[in-house]
Amino acid sequence: MKTIRMTVGQALVRFLDQQYIERDGKENKFVTGVIGIFGHGNVLGFGEALAHYDNPDFAFIGGKNEQDMAHIATGYAKQMGRMRIYACTSSIGPGAANMVTAAATATVNRIPALYFPSDVYATRQPDPVLQQVENASNYTVTTNDAFRAVCKYWDRVDRPEQLMTACLNAFRVLTDPAETGACCISLPQDVQGEAYDFPDYFFGKRVWTVDRRPVTEEQLQKLAARLASSRRPVVICGGGVGYAGAAAELMDFCETFRVPMVETAAGKGLIPWEKPYNMGGGGTTGNAAANRMLQGADLVLSIGARLNDFITCSKGGFREDATLISINLNRFDSFKMDGVSVQADAKKALSQLTEALRNGNWRSAYTDEYEKEKAAWLDEVAAQERRKDPNGLRMTEVLQQLNRGVEEDAIIVAASGSLPGELQKAWRVHKPGTYHLEYGYSCMGYEISGALGAKIAAPDQSVYALLGDGVFFMAHSDIHTSLQEHKKLIIIVFDNMGHQCIHELQTSNGVCSFGTDFRYRNDRPKGWIEDKVPVDFAMIARGYGAKGYTARTLEEFQTALQNAQREEITTLIDVKTEPFSWLPRYESWWRVGLAEVSEHESVREARQEIDEHLKLVRQY
Repeated sequence: MKTIRMTVGQALVRFLDQQYIERDGKENKFVTGVIGIFGHGNVLGFGEALAHYDNPDFAFIGGKNEQDMAHIATGYAKQMGRMRIYACTSSIGPGAANMVTAAATATVNRIPALYFPSDVYATRQPDPVLQQVENASNYTVTTNDAFRAVCKYWDRVDRPEQLMTACLNAFRVLTDPAETGACCISLPQDVQGEAYDFPDYFFGKRVWTVDRRPVTEEQLQKLAARLASSRRPVVICGGGVGYAGAAAELMDFCETFRVPMVETAAGKGLIPWEKPYNMGGGGTTGNAAANRMLQGADLVLSIGARLNDFITCSKGGFREDATLISINLNRFDSFKMDGVSVQADAKKALSQLTEALRNGNWRSAYTDEYEKEKAAWLDEVAAQERRKDPNGLRMTEVLQQLNRGVEEDAIIVAASGSLPGELQKAWRVHKPGTYHLEYGYSCMGYEISGALGAKIAAPDQSVYALLGDGVFFMAHSDIHTSLQEHKKLIIIVFDNMGHQCIHELQTSNGVCSFGTDFRYRNDRPKGWIEDKVPVDFAMIARGYGAKGYTARTLEEFQTALQNAQREEITTLIDVKTEPFSWLPRYESWWRVGLAEVSEHESVREARQEIDEHLKLVRQY
C-alpha cells in the first residue's frame, strides 16, 4: 500500500479538494474552498495546511465573525442549489461556539454545511488551555459538544487515522438530499499538526452521486387514484422542489390539470409569479388568495415542504376532511400531520404522477375560481400601496417600488422580522433563483452574510440584502468582507426604531409595549421615555468604506436606489420607515404562547380567542 506522510491538517485540505458531486450525469466540484477565522487553535495546524496548499482554484475567504462566516457558507450553498459548498474553520472555545447558531440555521433549512471547529488538546498535557471549558464530571465534554444538538453528523478526531472515516461519514450526509444539513468534525489543536502515513487512495478523486428516488408502482397507482377522486386539489410548493430541479415538472403538472399552487417561504420564486395558477405565498404570512384556495381544497399535495406552522397556519389552514399527501425525500417530513407519505424525489415523482393522470384524462373541477382570487388579491396589493402614512414612509410602498426597480435577475436575500411576511405576500419573482429567503430558522443576522454567500455563488447578478434595524445591530461586519472580496452588495435597512413585528405581536395579544422599541431609558427600573434613539446606518456603512444613502421619502428612495445600482462597491440605503406599515394578515392564524392567567383583561380576552381557535385545528 502506497502511503503519504502528512499532517492531519494537510490531509484534510487535500481530501476536501478532491470531492465532487454528480446528478443527472452532470459532475462538478463540491468543495469550493474554506472560510475561516484563525486563532491559536487552528492557525498553526489547519491554517498551516491552507497557507501552503498550492492550488489557486481552492479558495480561502477570511471572515469577521464566526457565525457570520458560516452564514456566508450557508448562503453560498443555498444559492448553488446544494451542489457546492464552502467548509468553515474556527479556533476553539468562543470561536467554535459562535458557529452553533449557523449550524442550526443550515440544518433546519436542509442546507449542506461543513464545520471544522478546533478543540482542546487530545493529549491533555497543557490543560486547561486558553478558552477551554472544563467539565469536572465529564472531562471529554468540550464547547464543541454543543454542535451535537444542531448537526446531522458529529465527530471528533482524537487520532490522525480517525480523520478518514470522519470525513467519509460527513460527506455521506452532506451529499444526501434527504438527510443533508450541518456536519461537524471537531479537530483538537494538537491533532491538527500530528503526522500520519495516510493511504494514497484517501486522496483520490471521489464522486458522490445523487440518485433520484422514484415513486413505487404500487404507491403511484394509489396516489393517482386519490388525486383523480379529488375535485379541488391545491399544491404546496416547498423548497425541495427547487433543490430537486423540479420547477418545470411542477409547471407542467399545474398547467395540465388546472391545479392552483401555493408557495412556502423556501418554495417561493421557483415558478414565475405571472403564471395564473401561482397563487403566491400561503399560510400565516400568506396572502388572501392563497389561503382561501388552501381552505377550500379537498386535497392538499405538499411537495418538498417541511410543513411548519407558518404554511399550515398552526395546523388550522386546511379543511378538516381534506386529504394531505406529502411527497418528500425525507421520510420524517413526509409523515407530518398524519398525511399520506410518499418518499420520493420531487422531479421523478411529478413526472410519474403527470403521466399516470394523463392516461386517466383527469382534470380538476376548477373553472375560473383561482384566476378571480388572484385578480382580487392583486387589486388589494395595489390598494395597500396607495395608502399613505402622514408621518412618513410605509414599508409596503418601499418594497413595491423596490420590486419594480431591481434588475429582473437580481437576487434578494432576507431572513427575519416583518420582511419575510411582506415578501411572502407581495414580492413578484420573475426568474427562478432570485428569491433567497432563510425562514426555516429565521435567523436574525443571516441577511448580509447570506447575501454575500449568494453573491459569491452568482457574481454576475446584483444581490440585495433586505433587513431591519434590529437585525443590523446583530451582524453587519461582512460589509467589510464584501469590500475585501470585491463582491458588491446593495443593503437596504428598514429603520423603524425597534423590533416592530414583535411589538405588534405583543400589543395585538393584549400585552403592553415592553422592550421592543429602541427608546432612551428613564429613571424607572423597567421604564423608557418616549424619545427613540436615532441611528445613522448610512454613516456606519461609510465608516467601513462602503457607500451610504439615507431616504425619508419615496422620491429619496428612488434616487438612492438608482445611485446604489450605479456604484461599484457595496452600498447601503438607510430607509426611515414607520412602524407597523406593512400588509395585514389575511385569512390566517398562528398559535402563540400567551399567558393562560393574567391580571389584565386584554390578555385574558386574547387568550380566550386562542383557546377557542385551538378547538378548530388539528392536534398533531
